Amino acid sequence: MKRKGFFLLLMMTITLLLTSCWSKKELTDLAIVAALGVDKTKDGRYHITLQIINPGNVAGGLQGGGGTQSPPVTIYSASGDNIVEASRRASGRISRRLYYAHTNLVVVGEKLAKEEGLNRLIDAFDRDPEFRNTSTIVIANHSTAADLVKTLTPVDKIPANKVLKTLEFTQRKWGETVKTSLQEVMRSLESPGRGTVVSGFGLVGNPKQAQKLDNLQESAPEATLQASGIAVLKQGKLVDWLYGKPARGTVWILDKIQGTDINIDWEGRKEAIAYQTVRQKTSVSAQVKNGQPHISVHTRVEGDIGDMEVPVDITNPKVITKIEQSVRVEIKKELKTAIERAQKNKTDILGFGEVIHRTRPNQFKKLKTEWNDVYFPKLDVDITVEAYIRRAGLRNKSFLSGVKENQK
Repeated sequence: MKRKGFFLLLMMTITLLLTSCWSKKELTDLAIVAALGVDKTKDGRYHITLQIINPGNVAGGLQGGGGTQSPPVTIYSASGDNIVEASRRASGRISRRLYYAHTNLVVVGEKLAKEEGLNRLIDAFDRDPEFRNTSTIVIANHSTAADLVKTLTPVDKIPANKVLKTLEFTQRKWGETVKTSLQEVMRSLESPGRGTVVSGFGLVGNPKQAQKLDNLQESAPEATLQASGIAVLKQGKLVDWLYGKPARGTVWILDKIQGTDINIDWEGRKEAIAYQTVRQKTSVSAQVKNGQPHISVHTRVEGDIGDMEVPVDITNPKVITKIEQSVRVEIKKELKTAIERAQKNKTDILGFGEVIHRTRPNQFKKLKTEWNDVYFPKLDVDITVEAYIRRAGLRNKSFLSGVKENQK
């Protein structure tokens, strides 16, 4: 009996210590924000655009009651002197509590990124315990954040998911964009002498048409979203856009290339052979000689032959060696172009200063204050590229070679 009494007393004591569900949140009371857009108004206030998920429409397609159609997301917007005020003002139009724990995308308007920069915004997001610092951030390319957030997209019902997946697969297959999170942007902004890169996203077509369900009922939508360039930030402000080879060269030096295609000339024909990268590794080392910094970039690439528009005997080792040499020259050219563009902008987005700071901290202290404006633009950089062909697809002998022989 004493033992039973002891256990009963123990259970009652433990029950008193339980906190219950003091912070519970009912799903029916939450407005789940999938994406957040931030712009600057003419009077200098922040204008936020919220992309809120309609759970019933996402689960059941675009069909609403009575045979009518309704979108998978609803857009709300509000303005304020800061992000917190704008968010709280938006609550006056929404019947549920704004819930940011599932916000995976932040879109910043180009005007805001140019004039004010991202520093204040990132501080507000990082300070909020509900907001994820792993959320992806993009800058609206020649557009407003509101236009991007309001756009309805085919295939992916939730527009925010379309942006995230596009960045992921574009980086994996093409290499001219880089998916960046709030955490990564914060880290680069805090790094001494470091510039920052953020992916750009643009709206192709009429913004008003992009917001209509009619746009989704066409096999070729008149308005859609697409990955568009890399934004270059200096001290948090947008100073340039990179496209094409300068963008890919930048991603390459940052060692974030997951896959891409290199076209080389052959026997007088432009871009006759396509080289598909399979794996690559880029390393950057630094030295300081006589007070002057020196950078070495080394890239090693392995890939396959994906396409040949001219007859090429790839069973010949000498031919393979020649193709590899052409690939090396093309990649080195892109890396050099990216470095020259960064030096022209006087913005070390390539992280060279960070490498010197990590390996030569005492010497970098002397260079730190004038790194971007004085030392980086005149920086001497050595580039070494190794490129190898590992496979040639399902055939060795070119199909075009057989056609040419039969025509003789």
